[in-house]
Amino acid sequence: MDKLSFVGIVLASVAILGGFSLEGGEVLQLWHAPAFFIVMGGTLGAVMLQSPWAQFKQGMQLLLWVVRPPKMDFTDSIYRISEWGHAARLHGFLALEQVAFDEEQPLLKRGLNLLVDGTEADLLRDILDTELHLDNDRLQRASRVYDAMGGYSPTIGIVGAVLGLILALADISDPTALGQGISTAFVATIYGVGFANLLFIPVANKIRAILEEQLLYQAMLIEGLCSIARGENPRTVEQKLLAYKAD
Repeated sequence: MDKLSFVGIVLASVAILGGFSLEGGEVLQLWHAPAFFIVMGGTLGAVMLQSPWAQFKQGMQLLLWVVRPPKMDFTDSIYRISEWGHAARLHGFLALEQVAFDEEQPLLKRGLNLLVDGTEADLLRDILDTELHLDNDRLQRASRVYDAMGGYSPTIGIVGAVLGLILALADISDPTALGQGISTAFVATIYGVGFANLLFIPVANKIRAILEEQLLYQAMLIEGLCSIARGENPRTVEQKLLAYKAD
């Protein structure tokens, strides 16, 4: 679990709700079902309208990355690639056949199978780079779902505010209806701006940060596999790959 994401969510919630409570408000006053459905339903509907189904579905799946990002163990992968280099130099690329069969990471599995087939280093890089950038591009497009939500949400909040004012002014002589309409107006605005700046935009940026780290990690894997294909000294390969690892 990404502890920083969890702490960020908790800190933002405590700061806003705690500040509201310190001003004498009650937290339950901020819950308003009609305003919530207007903002969330309107935002999701607008994003669904603009997005292809595959992109929207993948974007929803990426939300899990905020709390459980994909595992990228640079140190372990560098060690394994070094070991594969030793095996390939001693026994040939066929020694990696069982390793390729057992490997779970798709990029490594694909690269190891190409090594076993005797693919030249330049062709190996071309194939894996193409797959890497196409996959990264698909994930980047999926992450833009949350950018779109962050853009629509404040506007939908204003729509909710206007609807609340319409209700308030429709029967201005009734204090109860007037209060309910004004409440919807203000809470819808809070939901629209709050969801955009505390949820949708941070989620989009978090996913992009993870994708950038993943791209660097996968570039390291490709460089390691290409080095094995060129028959480079495993210790030299290890030192080269350490440059990809953050301090």
